[in-house]
Amino acid sequence: MPIYEYECLKCGGKFEVRQAMGETGSGLSCPKCHAPNPKRLVSSFFRSGSSEDDVMGASCPTCSSGVCGLPPML
Repeated sequence: MPIYEYECLKCGGKFEVRQAMGETGSGLSCPKCHAPNPKRLVSSFFRSGSSEDDVMGASCPTCSSGVCGLPPML
């Protein structure tokens, strides 16, 4: 089951939720301030068998390191 990251639009708190693929996250609330409807964040993922060279060689639109968490530009 994937882990999705969410950010509270009220307090800015970030938290993770294990959800089945296809679930929308409707009905979630922030565990810190209990505000409804947090925003789902886009996260990078780990690919089994990847090496540090693969990650460092990725091109990133906002930094030169390639490890800022954004998916590589194709």
